Amino acid sequence: MLERMREMIAEQLNCEAETITADTSFKDDLGADSLDLFELVMALEDEYNLEIPAEELNDLNTVGDVIEYLKDRGVDA
Repeated sequence: MLERMREMIAEQLNCEAETITADTSFKDDLGADSLDLFELVMALEDEYNLEIPAEELNDLNTVGDVIEYLKDRGVDA
């Protein structure tokens, strides 16, 4: 799942996939703003066919947080 997440994040945030790890922070390490995160969430929702409520976005600070969130919702990709 990390590899696919790296590809999606690199595409959405225009950064190098190789630099992204589970510990990578969207804001601190990748400089993502709220619009970047919104677009990434939309891409994740499309990719994994699920809905991520806006109020839960505050808990998704790192790539690992997103992976755990998806796993907790039954996504196993």
